[in-house]
Amino acid sequence: MTETNDDTFLPVFARQRPFSLILLVTGVIGWVASGILVLERLALYEDAEHVTTCDINALVSCGKVMGTWQSELFGFPNPLIGIVAFAVVITTAMAMLSRARFADWYWGGLQAGVTVGLLFIIWLWYQALFVIHILCLYCMVVWAMMVPLFILLTVRNLAHGLFPASPAVVRFTSQWAGTLIAVAYVAVAASVFFSFYSDFTTL
Repeated sequence: MTETNDDTFLPVFARQRPFSLILLVTGVIGWVASGILVLERLALYEDAEHVTTCDINALVSCGKVMGTWQSELFGFPNPLIGIVAFAVVITTAMAMLSRARFADWYWGGLQAGVTVGLLFIIWLWYQALFVIHILCLYCMVVWAMMVPLFILLTVRNLAHGLFPASPAVVRFTSQWAGTLIAVAYVAVAASVFFSFYSDFTTL
Protein backbone atom coordinates (compact mmCIF):
# COMPACT_ATOMS: atom_id res chain seq x y z
CA MET A 1 0.00 0.00 0.00
CA THR A 2 1.18 3.52 -0.72
CA GLU A 3 0.06 6.96 0.35
CA THR A 4 -1.31 9.30 -2.30
CA ASN A 5 -1.17 13.09 -2.29
CA ASP A 6 -4.63 13.29 -0.68
CA ASP A 7 -3.46 11.14 2.25
CA THR A 8 -5.55 8.16 1.13
CA PHE A 9 -3.77 4.83 1.35
CA LEU A 10 -4.10 2.98 -1.91
CA PRO A 11 -2.57 -0.04 -3.63
CA VAL A 12 -0.09 1.05 -6.28
CA PHE A 13 -2.25 -0.09 -9.19
CA ALA A 14 -5.19 2.02 -7.95
CA ARG A 15 -3.29 5.28 -8.29
CA GLN A 16 -3.89 7.61 -11.24
CA ARG A 17 -1.13 6.69 -13.69
CA PRO A 18 -0.82 2.94 -13.01
CA PHE A 19 -4.55 2.46 -13.25
CA SER A 20 -4.75 4.48 -16.45
CA LEU A 21 -2.17 2.12 -17.97
CA ILE A 22 -4.22 -0.89 -16.85
CA LEU A 23 -7.27 0.56 -18.57
CA LEU A 24 -5.24 1.37 -21.67
CA VAL A 25 -3.73 -2.11 -22.05
CA THR A 26 -6.94 -4.04 -21.42
CA GLY A 27 -8.93 -1.60 -23.52
CA VAL A 28 -6.61 -1.68 -26.54
CA ILE A 29 -6.25 -5.47 -26.57
CA GLY A 30 -9.99 -5.97 -26.13
CA TRP A 31 -10.76 -3.38 -28.80
CA VAL A 32 -8.37 -4.94 -31.33
CA ALA A 33 -9.79 -8.43 -30.72
CA SER A 34 -13.33 -7.10 -31.11
CA GLY A 35 -12.33 -5.26 -34.27
CA ILE A 36 -10.86 -8.41 -35.81
CA LEU A 37 -14.06 -10.30 -35.01
CA VAL A 38 -16.15 -7.61 -36.69
CA LEU A 39 -13.96 -7.71 -39.82
CA GLU A 40 -14.23 -11.50 -39.93
CA ARG A 41 -18.01 -11.28 -39.51
CA LEU A 42 -18.24 -8.79 -42.39
CA ALA A 43 -16.13 -11.12 -44.53
CA LEU A 44 -18.56 -13.95 -43.77
CA TYR A 45 -21.49 -11.74 -44.75
CA GLU A 46 -19.82 -11.20 -48.14
CA ASP A 47 -18.70 -14.79 -48.59
CA ALA A 48 -20.31 -17.61 -46.64
CA GLU A 49 -17.33 -19.82 -47.52
CA HIS A 50 -14.81 -17.42 -45.99
CA VAL A 51 -12.33 -19.12 -43.64
CA THR A 52 -11.59 -16.93 -40.63
CA THR A 53 -8.05 -16.51 -39.35
CA CYS A 54 -8.82 -18.56 -36.24
CA ASP A 55 -10.54 -21.49 -37.93
CA ILE A 56 -8.13 -24.12 -36.64
CA ASN A 57 -10.30 -27.23 -36.45
CA ALA A 58 -13.84 -28.35 -35.69
CA LEU A 59 -13.53 -27.30 -32.06
CA VAL A 60 -11.62 -24.03 -32.43
CA SER A 61 -13.35 -21.96 -35.07
CA CYS A 62 -14.49 -18.34 -34.96
CA GLY A 63 -16.40 -18.91 -38.19
CA LYS A 64 -18.56 -21.66 -36.73
CA VAL A 65 -19.26 -19.63 -33.60
CA MET A 66 -20.32 -16.70 -35.78
CA GLY A 67 -22.88 -18.96 -37.44
CA THR A 68 -24.80 -19.38 -34.17
CA TRP A 69 -27.61 -17.20 -32.83
CA GLN A 70 -25.58 -16.55 -29.69
CA SER A 71 -23.07 -14.54 -31.73
CA GLU A 72 -25.78 -11.99 -32.58
CA LEU A 73 -27.83 -11.93 -29.41
CA PHE A 74 -29.22 -8.43 -30.00
CA GLY A 75 -29.63 -8.72 -33.77
CA PHE A 76 -26.12 -7.56 -34.65
CA PRO A 77 -22.64 -9.06 -34.14
CA ASN A 78 -21.72 -9.10 -30.45
CA PRO A 79 -18.20 -7.72 -31.12
CA LEU A 80 -19.75 -4.38 -32.10
CA ILE A 81 -20.59 -3.99 -28.41
CA GLY A 82 -16.94 -4.64 -27.60
CA ILE A 83 -15.75 -1.98 -30.02
CA VAL A 84 -17.92 0.65 -28.36
CA ALA A 85 -17.32 -0.52 -24.78
CA PHE A 86 -13.55 -0.86 -25.05
CA ALA A 87 -13.40 2.52 -26.80
CA VAL A 88 -14.88 4.02 -23.62
CA VAL A 89 -12.21 2.27 -21.55
CA ILE A 90 -9.46 3.55 -23.85
CA THR A 91 -10.85 7.10 -23.78
CA THR A 92 -10.97 7.00 -19.99
CA ALA A 93 -7.35 5.81 -19.89
CA MET A 94 -6.14 8.56 -22.23
CA ALA A 95 -7.98 11.21 -20.23
CA MET A 96 -6.41 9.92 -17.01
CA LEU A 97 -2.97 9.97 -18.60
CA SER A 98 -3.69 13.64 -19.36
CA ARG A 99 -4.33 14.07 -15.61
CA ALA A 100 -8.10 14.28 -15.90
CA ARG A 101 -10.05 13.48 -12.75
CA PHE A 102 -13.47 11.88 -12.86
CA ALA A 103 -16.34 12.26 -10.43
CA ASP A 104 -17.61 9.33 -8.39
CA TRP A 105 -20.69 9.05 -10.61
CA TYR A 106 -18.45 8.40 -13.62
CA TRP A 107 -16.58 5.62 -11.85
CA GLY A 108 -19.89 4.18 -10.70
CA GLY A 109 -21.15 4.21 -14.28
CA LEU A 110 -17.96 2.59 -15.55
CA GLN A 111 -18.25 -0.07 -12.84
CA ALA A 112 -21.84 -0.78 -13.86
CA GLY A 113 -20.89 -1.04 -17.52
CA VAL A 114 -17.93 -3.34 -16.87
CA THR A 115 -20.02 -5.50 -14.54
CA VAL A 116 -22.74 -5.93 -17.16
CA GLY A 117 -20.01 -6.68 -19.70
CA LEU A 118 -18.53 -9.36 -17.44
CA LEU A 119 -21.95 -10.97 -16.94
CA PHE A 120 -22.40 -11.03 -20.71
CA ILE A 121 -18.96 -12.60 -21.11
CA ILE A 122 -19.82 -15.26 -18.51
CA TRP A 123 -22.96 -16.08 -20.47
CA LEU A 124 -20.96 -16.33 -23.70
CA TRP A 125 -18.40 -18.53 -21.94
CA TYR A 126 -21.16 -20.87 -20.80
CA GLN A 127 -22.68 -20.98 -24.26
CA ALA A 128 -19.31 -21.69 -25.92
CA LEU A 129 -18.34 -24.49 -23.53
CA PHE A 130 -21.61 -26.23 -22.79
CA VAL A 131 -24.07 -25.34 -25.57
CA ILE A 132 -22.22 -24.56 -28.80
CA HIS A 133 -19.16 -26.55 -27.74
CA ILE A 134 -16.88 -24.57 -30.03
CA LEU A 135 -14.12 -22.14 -29.02
CA CYS A 136 -13.36 -18.78 -30.60
CA LEU A 137 -9.77 -17.62 -29.97
CA TYR A 138 -10.44 -13.92 -30.43
CA CYS A 139 -13.46 -14.20 -28.16
CA MET A 140 -11.22 -15.73 -25.50
CA VAL A 141 -8.85 -12.76 -25.81
CA VAL A 142 -11.79 -10.52 -24.93
CA TRP A 143 -12.64 -12.82 -22.00
CA ALA A 144 -9.04 -12.57 -20.82
CA MET A 145 -9.16 -8.76 -20.80
CA MET A 146 -12.47 -8.54 -18.98
CA VAL A 147 -11.20 -10.50 -15.97
CA PRO A 148 -8.48 -8.05 -14.82
CA LEU A 149 -10.54 -5.09 -15.97
CA PHE A 150 -13.45 -6.04 -13.71
CA ILE A 151 -11.40 -7.14 -10.71
CA LEU A 152 -8.97 -4.22 -10.71
CA LEU A 153 -11.70 -1.65 -11.38
CA THR A 154 -13.77 -3.05 -8.52
CA VAL A 155 -10.80 -3.04 -6.14
CA ARG A 156 -9.83 0.44 -7.29
CA ASN A 157 -13.33 1.73 -6.53
CA LEU A 158 -13.34 0.02 -3.15
CA ALA A 159 -9.96 1.53 -2.29
CA HIS A 160 -11.20 4.99 -3.27
CA GLY A 161 -14.26 4.63 -1.07
CA LEU A 162 -16.76 4.59 -3.92
CA PHE A 163 -18.58 1.64 -2.35
CA PRO A 164 -19.18 1.10 1.37
CA ALA A 165 -16.79 -1.56 2.64
CA SER A 166 -14.92 -2.26 5.83
CA PRO A 167 -11.18 -1.52 6.00
CA ALA A 168 -10.56 -5.28 6.23
CA VAL A 169 -12.38 -5.92 2.94
CA VAL A 170 -10.54 -3.08 1.22
CA ARG A 171 -7.21 -4.31 2.54
CA PHE A 172 -7.89 -7.92 1.54
CA THR A 173 -9.02 -7.11 -2.00
CA SER A 174 -6.16 -4.66 -2.50
CA GLN A 175 -3.52 -7.14 -1.36
CA TRP A 176 -4.99 -10.14 -3.15
CA ALA A 177 -6.19 -8.56 -6.40
CA GLY A 178 -3.45 -10.24 -8.43
CA THR A 179 -4.22 -13.59 -6.86
CA LEU A 180 -7.92 -13.20 -7.59
CA ILE A 181 -7.09 -12.58 -11.25
CA ALA A 182 -4.84 -15.63 -11.36
CA VAL A 183 -7.52 -17.80 -9.73
CA ALA A 184 -10.09 -16.59 -12.26
CA TYR A 185 -7.73 -17.42 -15.16
CA VAL A 186 -7.02 -20.87 -13.75
CA ALA A 187 -10.75 -21.53 -13.28
CA VAL A 188 -11.54 -20.54 -16.87
CA ALA A 189 -8.62 -22.57 -18.24
CA ALA A 190 -9.69 -25.59 -16.19
CA SER A 191 -13.28 -25.31 -17.41
CA VAL A 192 -12.08 -25.27 -21.02
CA PHE A 193 -9.70 -28.17 -20.41
CA PHE A 194 -12.27 -30.43 -18.77
CA SER A 195 -15.05 -29.47 -21.17
CA PHE A 196 -12.99 -30.21 -24.29
CA TYR A 197 -10.54 -32.81 -23.01
CA SER A 198 -12.16 -35.83 -24.64
CA ASP A 199 -12.62 -33.93 -27.91
CA PHE A 200 -9.03 -32.73 -28.13
CA THR A 201 -7.63 -36.18 -27.38
CA THR A 202 -9.60 -37.69 -30.26
CA LEU A 203 -8.71 -35.08 -32.90
